Amino acid sequence: MKIEKLTVPVEERPKMEWGSDAIAEVLSQLDLPFISLTPGASYRGVHDSLVNYLGNSNPKMILCLHEENAVAVAQGYAKVTGKPMAVALHSNVGLMHATMAIFNAYCDRMPMVILGATGPIDASQRRPWIDWIHTATDQAALIRNYIKWDDQPGSASAAVEALARASQVTRSNPSAPTYVCLDAGMQEQRLDAPVSMPNLDRFQPPTPPAPSSHTVDETWRLLKEAKKPLILMGRVSRTRKSWDDRIRLVEALGACVLTDLKIGAVFPTKHPLQPAWPGARITAAGRSLIRESDLILSLDWVDLGGTLQTADSGDTQTVISCTNDQALHNGWSKDHYVLPRVDLSICADPNVLVEALLSKAAGEAPIMRTEWPPSFEREEPEQPQEDPDQLMMSELAASMQSALAGRKVTWTGLPLGWSREELDFNDPLDYLGRDGGGGVGAGPGIAVGAALALAGTDRIPVAVIGDGDYLMCASALWTAAHHKLPLLVVVANNRAYYNDEVHQQRVAITRSRPVENRWVGQHLRDPNPDLATIARGHGLKGFGPIHNTSELDKALMEALSEVDSGNAALIDVWVSPRGYQGAPPEMSNQGRG
Repeated sequence: MKIEKLTVPVEERPKMEWGSDAIAEVLSQLDLPFISLTPGASYRGVHDSLVNYLGNSNPKMILCLHEENAVAVAQGYAKVTGKPMAVALHSNVGLMHATMAIFNAYCDRMPMVILGATGPIDASQRRPWIDWIHTATDQAALIRNYIKWDDQPGSASAAVEALARASQVTRSNPSAPTYVCLDAGMQEQRLDAPVSMPNLDRFQPPTPPAPSSHTVDETWRLLKEAKKPLILMGRVSRTRKSWDDRIRLVEALGACVLTDLKIGAVFPTKHPLQPAWPGARITAAGRSLIRESDLILSLDWVDLGGTLQTADSGDTQTVISCTNDQALHNGWSKDHYVLPRVDLSICADPNVLVEALLSKAAGEAPIMRTEWPPSFEREEPEQPQEDPDQLMMSELAASMQSALAGRKVTWTGLPLGWSREELDFNDPLDYLGRDGGGGVGAGPGIAVGAALALAGTDRIPVAVIGDGDYLMCASALWTAAHHKLPLLVVVANNRAYYNDEVHQQRVAITRSRPVENRWVGQHLRDPNPDLATIARGHGLKGFGPIHNTSELDKALMEALSEVDSGNAALIDVWVSPRGYQGAPPEMSNQGRG
């Protein structure tokens, strides 16, 4: 990995002379190894201090071509490490660029410390025109409904405390981005004396909330007495220890598990106690599993109420919900979802509950259940079609699994139509989940952030993203090329905004209108964007378009050779939407060529 670095040992740092030097100093002590940014004059003081006071080290700059990408990179990094990066955004305009990515990270419950900038607030210090249009009163109002905390400190000393608090708050359960807006005038103000740094060891995040012993006892009793217990594994810790703890608990209880592709890997997909495939939307087998259960333990499951509604489970089960997510719920964002029917509500970190339940299981024989889990037929992969210009998604998945065999792979993202037969997650870093807020364009930046976090490890980050996702934010991949981050990106290219084409078909059917017009305003062709050329223009190795498996196998071999050499590579693969999850049956054979 290449990072521009000007090594300045702590003992050789310049004298702390400017407000921005104090900001840089506290950043260097907050365990924020990187700061992703798109440069802007509103934080030019901080930029200078990061380079000439800190020596571009701890945090190191990760240069991006768009603020939306800068935030997505931090989100991808957090998905791998569980820890925050810093992000710097230029004034109100940079923040406006970044808003969707901040919303994604908020819905994904990912930590990051965002540095904004404005001003100078003192109007007498503003340069004509540009400083005026880039100054806003209460700039954080743009994003306050989907961040966890914000501040706009008025002095260098206040900025030090604000950043310490921002770091503490974003790392506490539940995580979400924090935002500190820095007055440009304050950054460039000469200090009368160096700002004293607090002992940051005394500003650590609080201990995760734990359930009471009585609650643990009651939960354990209900789980043991149930005949068909089901655990919905949601937003839980993805450390290896926590992963192993969950397996031990499930096996001790003889409970079934259901997982969700909206979040990262949290339980082995092919474990016998997870009999139904996970999906971005709940599968038919998953619905049956919920209906057949007599007790459900939800560990911060995303949209528990909506899931129970979709399964049409009625009121037949006892429902236990363990989550602390209410701390982030507000009236603006409806990401709190349907209010679930719950018999025992536990306001605690679900990882702490798992540990407590596991301690109850210690010394007891595993519970054997004769009628649980039920047996479901695994889904059959789609049969190959005869169209010579495009592959089935199952063919793409099979070729990639073959090419990647024997390697440790971190899937940074997967498309909706990915073959579930190919889901084989045996480690919390095998899969990172989706973007959180459903904002198209996050995939490339998240992939780069994951590659940054995985650089120097034995894992290969692999992103399989749609053509619409790629085209919105393809410039994010320049950052991977610039910083020499190994990364493989495969674009599953159906040459359409196909998810919306499905919606147009449904509306046409409902209104008895011509379904053959569903493609209007949806197809990405005439001309077909040259995705590989776009990648090459950003410094990646580009391959494609690929139309068949023999071409794909060759491209994968060459692309992986590039990744092994420390480079980023992209393959454009033309795929059919046949078998796309959510498509009506009458569209199953519709090719896009």
